[in-house]
Amino acid sequence: MTINCLGTLVDLSSPKVMGILNVTPNSFYDGGKYADEKSMLLQVEKMLTEGAAFIDIGAYSSKPSAEFVTEQEETQRLLPIIKSVLQHFPETLISVDTFRANVAKAAIENGACIINDIAAGGLDDNMMETVAQLQVPYIMMHMKGNPQTMQSLAQYDNVTKEVLFYFSEKVSQARRLGINDLIIDPGFGFAKTLEQNFEIMNNLELFQMLDLPILVGISRKSMIYKTLNTSAEFALNGTSVLNTIALQKGSTILRVHDVKEAVECVNLCLQLNYKLY
Repeated sequence: MTINCLGTLVDLSSPKVMGILNVTPNSFYDGGKYADEKSMLLQVEKMLTEGAAFIDIGAYSSKPSAEFVTEQEETQRLLPIIKSVLQHFPETLISVDTFRANVAKAAIENGACIINDIAAGGLDDNMMETVAQLQVPYIMMHMKGNPQTMQSLAQYDNVTKEVLFYFSEKVSQARRLGINDLIIDPGFGFAKTLEQNFEIMNNLELFQMLDLPILVGISRKSMIYKTLNTSAEFALNGTSVLNTIALQKGSTILRVHDVKEAVECVNLCLQLNYKLY
């Protein structure tokens, strides 16, 4: 299982870690933490040193009820840090967290190589066609509504079946357009209750039937800290526990704030699988 990142082939037969860099003032855990270029570059260097295969840069917070950000502002936040990261760390594989086709196109033209779309084309009719033209890997996440409305739309008869059906349709659409490298993300925390998040985690192995890489992004999310009656600040241990379970159930990419700990989860799970199989 290999993806082509603008000529760099990445083998996903063993799990990889994607480090998060939010260049936003209001993200749920690290909003405003990296407020200038120096702090951003230091964080990127730290994540790369700790073993991140990808750096995922986002300039629009998608937390529940997040404030609307214009396309222009998102682009102005995003492009300078992409250029700076590649100037200082030229080999970095940058994923861009955006649901807007124009932002995606500008990011790829400036050196990013993966598009990570929380809406799988649902918030911009031009997104999938743009990704097909750019010929880059496309991460499709499950969500209903948008960041402002999604928490009011968490109604399902069977959340696992409905998310699987959603992906079957999205994958078919993407393939028709000519997108080659697809990655699916069940969308933990997006239009889902606490119980629904855990139901999907419990059934995560079923998503392997789509025969695509599975990205899991549960880093420090409320499904962890609310369950443990704590806060995002103290949710690292819980994140490692669920990341380990996700790996055992077939996750291919872990999207995290804390790279070192996620890489350790991967390495230990690889050893366990080696012993068992």
